[in-house]
Amino acid sequence: MITVDKHYIDGAWVAGQGGKPFPIMNPATEAQFGTVTLGSAADVDHAVAAATRAFASFSLSSKAERLGYLRALQKALEDRTDDMGRAISQEMGAPMTLARNAQAGCGPRHAAAYIAALEAHEEEYTLPNGDIIRKEPIGVCGLITPWNWPINQIAQKVMPALAAGATCVLKPSEHTPLSAVIFAECVHEAGYPAGVFNLVFGDGADVGSAMSRHPDVAMMSFTGSTRAGAMVSRDSSESVKRVALELGGKSANLVFADADLETVVPASVTRCFLNTGQGCNAPTRMLVERSCYDKVVDLARQTAEAQVVDDPAKEGSHIGPLFDEMQFNRVQSMIQLGIDEGARLLAGGLGRPEGLAKGWFAKPTIFADVNNDMRIAREEIFGPVLSIIPFETEEDAIRIANDSDYGLAAYVQTGSAARAQRVANQLRAGVVAINGQGAAYGSPFGGFKLSGNGREGGAFGLEEYLEVKVMPSIDAMAEAGRFTTA
Repeated sequence: MITVDKHYIDGAWVAGQGGKPFPIMNPATEAQFGTVTLGSAADVDHAVAAATRAFASFSLSSKAERLGYLRALQKALEDRTDDMGRAISQEMGAPMTLARNAQAGCGPRHAAAYIAALEAHEEEYTLPNGDIIRKEPIGVCGLITPWNWPINQIAQKVMPALAAGATCVLKPSEHTPLSAVIFAECVHEAGYPAGVFNLVFGDGADVGSAMSRHPDVAMMSFTGSTRAGAMVSRDSSESVKRVALELGGKSANLVFADADLETVVPASVTRCFLNTGQGCNAPTRMLVERSCYDKVVDLARQTAEAQVVDDPAKEGSHIGPLFDEMQFNRVQSMIQLGIDEGARLLAGGLGRPEGLAKGWFAKPTIFADVNNDMRIAREEIFGPVLSIIPFETEEDAIRIANDSDYGLAAYVQTGSAARAQRVANQLRAGVVAINGQGAAYGSPFGGFKLSGNGREGGAFGLEEYLEVKVMPSIDAMAEAGRFTTA
């Protein structure tokens, strides 16, 4: 039985001040294999105090110093890739190949992107009017990350904060503490000064709220549900914090008849099922041109029926379980809702896949003949469930795609470069992928509408943790004799 009973505060692993035990569960076996001790508001106070002290000196560190720390962190994460992959697979159910290559592997790749962004970053420059602009770290940052891509989101928040010269307190998901422990160990190995990075385990109601309400926290960055993001914003409003939110999605995937259907349809279905559908930018609404609708439906059905669901401890391209019982039950209820709403069940359905009687495994499910007013087309399900919606014209497709409370990502499949450009320009989403090609590391990630505000990744992610200061040019004033001494 694994025990995680300390927080990382002020450069050391320390016992908490209060808090309660929380089980660490294996989604594939439904068995508890560890315990994490959750923190309290007192632990948040301790961590924020450490971060505040560290900010006084770390905020004055040079770009070269911060680049050195980032490079050391990148190396430490590379060295721990296998350990990180095993932890993620065990605690949230990602199959080992995905957990190691995509989940754990994203840490070093994000580090490389932030190193490039910091190298290119101008900390001070002159405006055309002669005034000086300085970019300075915002202060102590509270960072709250989810369970579904744990290291991806930790890296997307911690790395730009530290690259900017800010300090931080991280609250990872209480469901995925093991990967967070390894990340903290990598930060420690990289040699960051004590107090620059702090980690407090806890839930949203206690630790998350204490961070959002803390008067000495200058900024909150949150990834999770839209409902929880709104709560972070409300808690943060009393102290007028900056708040960056990366929230939910219900991403549309527009499939036109001139696309290479035999290639893009299976790839689109597979992309929807990636990480067992537990991705905020998953293409869960497939909008299909009427003239190729029957062919696309058949290709999608074949892909779903061929999708293997298996033990996450195994290597391979299969998908694993949903991450906990609550999520399993929600996905089951949404599948039942789709049936009740009159959508045509094309593949999958209720219950576990054959041969998997234990574990929170769900059947890869596709509904056809969906209309965009159905709840399965409007609500984020966060499971391997795809809705296929027909459209008549290009204008109709754009209208349906944009008829959503969310605007995180969108996907376009077409053989026409002109159409790809025209359609992508009209989609109300923060990220648009075309014919399977999405954004690279270092590009901004974030959405419109209820999908949040702010951006993560590269130079745009770095800017989130910086304040802008303007002042007159001291050199110009000295040349004009505005000072009595040098």
